[in-house]
Amino acid sequence: MRVISYTVPPEQDGRRIQSLLSSALFCSGTLIKRLKTRPGSVLVNGVPAVRLVDPVWAGDRIDADVDDEEPIPETRHCRLPIFYEDVDLLILDKPAGMAVHPAGLTELSGTVAEELSAYLGGRALHPVNRLDRGTSGLMCVAKHAYAHDLLRRALHQTMTREYRAIVVGEGLPPEGVIDLPIDREEGSAVRRWIVPDGAPARTRYEVLESGGGHTLLRVLPETGRTHQIRVHFAAIGYPLAGDWLYGQEDPALIPRPALHSFRIRMTQPITHQTIDITAPLPDDMAGILALMR
Repeated sequence: MRVISYTVPPEQDGRRIQSLLSSALFCSGTLIKRLKTRPGSVLVNGVPAVRLVDPVWAGDRIDADVDDEEPIPETRHCRLPIFYEDVDLLILDKPAGMAVHPAGLTELSGTVAEELSAYLGGRALHPVNRLDRGTSGLMCVAKHAYAHDLLRRALHQTMTREYRAIVVGEGLPPEGVIDLPIDREEGSAVRRWIVPDGAPARTRYEVLESGGGHTLLRVLPETGRTHQIRVHFAAIGYPLAGDWLYGQEDPALIPRPALHSFRIRMTQPITHQTIDITAPLPDDMAGILALMR
């Protein structure tokens, strides 16, 4: 159960309940349909609403239970490091090499989905920012569909997602913006590349330090295309260290693309609390940094 509340202001006097659920509380059409089928899920002044098409008046209080999934067990354990958690979401530190979802339809073993399914009592996984299997770092997961809708709305508007990347080469300008459209590469099921009529993609970066033929970057993607950071830096001649798909494989240095989700900063969309979490570089990227110095 997760109850959200709204007191009808004078300017909304006479509006229908379902209209306010949509416009004021940002409930999706799917959620509103589910609320209609669950008796007692919407209260007006403490009394169950019989019909969501009924009007409400200034000063009325609407309470809606927006979480109809299975209750989360009180006693539980997660093997993944959880850096932040509240009733609506959690932020975990995903290790490199772990997929978010299973590749097959039934195989869950060794995935974020498996770990969180057990931790959250069998609930569906609602990832907000998806990370590739090879990417480490912070990942935000909503605990219910309503929180997921709000967080996805904020993802490219008010949420700051900051990465650390180590690229091959030195000499990048101290800061810059890569604004190149991305789409699936013709003839490949996996690779993306720069395509003139592809989806808009924009990445900001700042050089933090360089040496030993590599550069450490602060990276802030402004869009969320598949492989965006990897494609953008490869396209300008600075592929990520260890990126076998867009650069050159170098297992002796690092067995995966040197990309880490370092920071998530956002306003919790229901409580409006400011959340600002960072995760330190994992050992493999810290090792490259030591060689650079």
